[in-house]
Formats: sequence, C-alpha cells, structure tokens
Amino acid sequence: MYELFIATFVTFFVVIDPLGIAPIFAVMTDGASTSFKRRMVFKSTLTGAIILLLFAFLGSGFLSALGISMMAFKTAGGVLLFMIALEMVFEKRTERREKTSEAVLHEHELEHEQEEAVRVQQASTTGGQKAVVPVSDEEDFEDISVFPMAIPFIAGPGSIATIMLMMTHHEGSRTEQGVIIGALLITILVTIIMLLMASKIIDLMGQTVANAITRILGVILAAMAIQYIFDGIKATFMG
Repeated sequence: MYELFIATFVTFFVVIDPLGIAPIFAVMTDGASTSFKRRMVFKSTLTGAIILLLFAFLGSGFLSALGISMMAFKTAGGVLLFMIALEMVFEKRTERREKTSEAVLHEHELEHEQEEAVRVQQASTTGGQKAVVPVSDEEDFEDISVFPMAIPFIAGPGSIATIMLMMTHHEGSRTEQGVIIGALLITILVTIIMLLMASKIIDLMGQTVANAITRILGVILAAMAIQYIFDGIKATFMG
C-alpha cells in the first residue's frame, strides 16, 4: 500500500504539475489582494478535485457505455501521458500554459477598458465631472478559478486519464482505490500550499531551478507512460 501511495502521488504530482502552475498563478494574480488570491486558490482546487473524483468513480461506466475497452483506454492514456512528458522535458507545456494565461489576461484588459469607457461616458453626462466609482477587487481581476486554473491546469486530460486508469486498474480492491483517492487529495493539498505561496516559491527557487525540476519529473512521467502502453498492448494481444 505504501508503494502504491508513493507511485500514485508522484504520478499525480507530475501530471498536475503544481510547480508549473504556481508561476502562472502568480502572474495572473499579480497585484491582487491576499483575500482574492486565497479565494481563487480554494475555488480552483475544489472545482478541479470534484471533476477528478467524478471521473474516478463514473469514468469506467462512461467508457463501457461508449463500448471502449479498458485496455484501449489504458494504451491511449499512456500515449497522452507520454506526449505531456515530452512537453515537460522540452518546456512546451509551460509555454502553452503561459499563452493561455496571456489570452485570459488580454481578454480581461479589453473588458476593463470597455468598462472604463462607460464610466467616462457616464461622467460626461453628469455636468462634465467624472464620477468616482469604487472598484472592488473582483472587478479589477478576472475570476480564473474555473478557467484556466481548474480546467485544464488541474483537471486536464492528463490528470483525468490518470485517475481513470488507476481506479480501473485496482477495481477489485476498495482499499487500493482508497489509497489512490488519498494520494489525489494529498496532491491537491500540496497544490493548494504551492499556489498560496506561489510568489515566495518562485523567488526562492528561481525560474531555472523550477524548469530543471519540471524536466526531471517529465522523464519520470515518460517512463510511467511507456509502462502503461506496454501493459495495454500486452493485455490486448497476449491476454
């Protein structure tokens, strides 16, 4: 059980990649109040955890309804995880996440400019004096808890495939499935801590160290993905 917990925790940690999410979160909430950051952290991790738990317990039935065998899903999941691992090793995953966050920020800036234009227009209709409208923290910063933090950063294709693979692989044992769920929840807890301390962690480690850790974890994930592919092919053609 201990070995299963360690292997599962490492897999979830690599796939969810809180070390890669933390700097993105720090950039997207730069300048926001501590209460707003805390709210985004807990809301995003709770949403991501609920999505992953739903796939953990209902994913197998969903595949059966579609006529997809577990071995086919296991092989496909291994290929998907291997692609994620390659992106981690070659820093492509971080670049894509940064582009997603930049798109969200750009969209919010456009909305903010439109709101400011409306305020100016309203002020011009009140005798030329600009009305002072108090702006709350929620208006200054976009709610990023569901997208892109919960989906796809936390509950992305890789983490969904991983939880479904592991739960179905240990389908006959409630205890082992409980260990898997426990490892997932611990990973979510670690993600919460890292997001709450995102700015401090980045300053402490430095971007170079964070990139090195991401590449090392990518190599580990690649090995796990290849094992998933081998197991799926072996079970399909050799019984």
